[in-house]
Amino acid sequence: MKKEDKAKVVEELTERLRSSDTLLVADYRGLTMPQIDALRSRLIESGAKFSVVKNTLGRRAAEAAGAEALLTLLEGPSAIAFLEADGDMVAAAKALADVARDSKILAIRGGVLQGRPLTVEEVETLAKLPPVDVLRGQVLGAIIAPLTALLGLVTAPLQNLHGLIDARIEQLGGVEAASAEAPSAAEPETETETEAAAVEESTAEGDADTQADATASAAENDSTETEES
Repeated sequence: MKKEDKAKVVEELTERLRSSDTLLVADYRGLTMPQIDALRSRLIESGAKFSVVKNTLGRRAAEAAGAEALLTLLEGPSAIAFLEADGDMVAAAKALADVARDSKILAIRGGVLQGRPLTVEEVETLAKLPPVDVLRGQVLGAIIAPLTALLGLVTAPLQNLHGLIDARIEQLGGVEAASAEAPSAAEPETETETEAAAVEESTAEGDADTQADATASAAENDSTETEES
């Protein structure tokens, strides 16, 4: 490669390193071109650009970009997956991990996450995480759950108060209903009292008739006795 071409490559790598604070590094030696192309396509789907970098040129670009965390990973021929701003770090890590497992050739060296070095183990852990959409749902659920519980604590007293009000309304409605039925309940008692009065009156009339009959009978007896005398 000519000197001018090398300078251009270093310039492009430097600019890419400055604009991308998250990347993954792997040793690609032994992979065929079809395997590299397949990996590149999968990384593009996850929002990452895959570039094969010569060791010396990569180190020069890292130094120029101030990416010290990357320098320790550039040992021998390297391939770097530069994550875009809206890229999926988990999907990119999974793509590399799957190729490393299936090919038994690709070797993950590590990465850089927002300026912090990532070990091989950390990259493999990222590869085992659920997709970003699922992670976002889990985080959102963790945020909403306490809010839902708080809302329940706040609304519970209001619901209890509403229940008490309904119970009181039902209770008052029952009292009013009882009061409304009170006159009709008293009517049988009035009829009973009237019947009792009628019986007493009838009894009194009977007693008067009986007394009158007794008086008349006594008078007749006196008359008879007088005649006999």
